[in-house]
Amino acid sequence: MQTRTVVSEFLGTLLLVFFAVGSAVLAVDFIGTVGIALAFGFTLLALAYALGPISGCHVNPAVTLGMLMARRIDPRTAVTYWVAQFAGGIAGAALLFLLAKQVPGLQTHGKFGSNGYGARSEVHLSQGGAFLAEVVLTFLLVFVVLAVTHKVAVIGFDGLPIGLSLAVIHLVGIPLTGTSVNPARSLGPALFAGGPALSQLWLFIVAPLVGGVIAALAHRLTHPVSTGAAEAGDVPADEAGTA
Repeated sequence: MQTRTVVSEFLGTLLLVFFAVGSAVLAVDFIGTVGIALAFGFTLLALAYALGPISGCHVNPAVTLGMLMARRIDPRTAVTYWVAQFAGGIAGAALLFLLAKQVPGLQTHGKFGSNGYGARSEVHLSQGGAFLAEVVLTFLLVFVVLAVTHKVAVIGFDGLPIGLSLAVIHLVGIPLTGTSVNPARSLGPALFAGGPALSQLWLFIVAPLVGGVIAALAHRLTHPVSTGAAEAGDVPADEAGTA
């Protein structure tokens, strides 16, 4: 495990939360739902090219879980990535919170780009509906990541379909739950939003992970590999621990 891969996951998740969630917190009145969706997609696309060759630019525990189930990384690497991602999500939310507090009259309590269902959903989606939505939306993201990457690194044009899929996911998911598909993205803002955001947080951690598991299982059926081809031990030394 190289230090630079862990730093990349921490920094990537921090930047994703600050800029993408920041578009919802600071600029929603100016760019609307489409603008927020594009902010998420473009941010991930840029990070994929910047950090993909280093860590694979997971910046998402659900993606890391999918990679683990696909046997492209080992359990120790996955746990290390998860720690870096959650820490990065919290750090990004803290930085965004500090900036938001400089905007007069900006409401952060109970909102702050956090995810929600029921009264906290734009369409008042039920708890069951929110769980299903997050599973399906995360399935698409993780399935695309697994399908377009061959081992652990995001290379060439791999970042383009990943970024586009995240933008599409947000176009559908923002009115439903605010779109999580990423437990680290949900944890950071919820900690600073407080109140109902924290009480509903469990769903936006569990559902994306379930979606990641299902995506990995589906990927085995649609993209079968030869025995041992996807073993973690086959990863080149300079890419070890990346995805």
